[in-house]
Amino acid sequence: MRVYYLQERLKGFGKSDGKSGDFAPKHLHVIGAGVMGGDIAAWAALRGLTVTLQDQNVERIAPAIQRAAAAFKKKLRDDTQVRFTLDRLIPDPSGQGVRQADVVIEAIFENLEAKRKLFADIERIAKPGAVLATNTSSLRLEDIATALQNPARLVGIHFFNPVAKMPLVEVVEGASSDAVALKQAMAFVRKIDKLALPVKSAPGFLVNAVLAPYMQEAMRCVDEGIAPEVVDEAVLAFGMPLGPIELADTVGLDIAVAAGKELAGEGAVPPKKLLELVAAGHLGRKTGRGFYTYNQGKPAKQAATSVPAGLAERLVRPLLDAVQRCIEQGVVADAELADAGVIFGTGFAPYTGGPMNYLKEHSLKEHKV
Repeated sequence: MRVYYLQERLKGFGKSDGKSGDFAPKHLHVIGAGVMGGDIAAWAALRGLTVTLQDQNVERIAPAIQRAAAAFKKKLRDDTQVRFTLDRLIPDPSGQGVRQADVVIEAIFENLEAKRKLFADIERIAKPGAVLATNTSSLRLEDIATALQNPARLVGIHFFNPVAKMPLVEVVEGASSDAVALKQAMAFVRKIDKLALPVKSAPGFLVNAVLAPYMQEAMRCVDEGIAPEVVDEAVLAFGMPLGPIELADTVGLDIAVAAGKELAGEGAVPPKKLLELVAAGHLGRKTGRGFYTYNQGKPAKQAATSVPAGLAERLVRPLLDAVQRCIEQGVVADAELADAGVIFGTGFAPYTGGPMNYLKEHSLKEHKV
C-alpha cells in the first residue's frame, strides 16, 4: 500500500491542473544518439511524440534507429504500428528539429565545454518557450548554465539505463532554474509515462548518490575475499532485484570508477579489484567480462556458498546513510520522496516501503526490544 501511495505521489508531479496554458509537449529533440540519447528518443516516439534525433552524422544515428526498430517490433507486434512509430523517430544530423521542439534534451558525452557550446547554440534557435534540458549525471547544472543568456531556462531531465525498464526520471533544479521550466519538464516526464522525482542539483542527485557507496562497499567485500556471488546473494535475499556486483557490471565498471571518484570524496581509495578489471579492459557486461563473465548478456555465476551473518546489513548500511544525507542536504524535499526515488530508481526492496521507512520500522523494533 505504501509503495502504491508513493507511486501516486510521483504521478502527481507534472499532472495537468486543468488551467489554460498547460504544457502539452508534442515534439522532442534529442542531441546525442548513443545508448542513452537513442533510447530516450525511442521511448518518447513509442509514447506518441514526434522525435528528432541529432548526432554528428547519419552513421552515428543508425544504430539507435536499429535498436528502436527491434524494440518497437518486440513491444508492438504489429508491423503497421511499428512503421508508424518509426516514422515519428526522425534522424536529424543537421539539428533542424531544435527550432520546432517543445523539449530539447542534450545527451552527449560528459564534457563541460562541449555541453556549454552546445547549449549556447541551442538557445539561439530554440523556441522561446521550449524546455532546455541536460541528461548529465556528473556535471553541475550551474556550470553548464553559464553558457546561456538566460541560465534560468536550463533544467536536468535525468533518465536511467535501461530507459525502457526504469520508471523513474529525476527532474533536476539548478541554482537558477526557473519554476515554470521545472514544471514543464515534469509535465514532459508524465507525458511519456515515467515517474518524475524533483531533486536539487548536487553530486549524483539522489539515485546515483545512494548507489555509489552501496556498490563500492560490495566491491570492497570482494577485495576482502568474499565471492561476488555471495555478495549478490546477500542482497537478493534482502529483497533487491539485482545484486550490487552484477549491477556494477551492468552499469559499466569504467562508469563505476568515475562515479566513485566523483561521489566518494577526497582521499577515498577505490576498490582494488575494480581498478584491476578496468585497467585490463574488462568493463562488465558491455565487454563480455567484468566481475563476472557474460555469455549473450547473462552472467556465468558459481553457486553461492553460505552467506555470512550480517553481510546484507553491512552492504545496505552505506545506502541508508547516503539517503539520510541527501534528505539533510535538501536534495529531496522529504523522507517520503527519498523512499519513492530509491524504490523506483534502484529497485530497493519494495517490501520495506523504502530505506527511510525501513530505518524507522527497525528503530521502533529495537526500541520495543
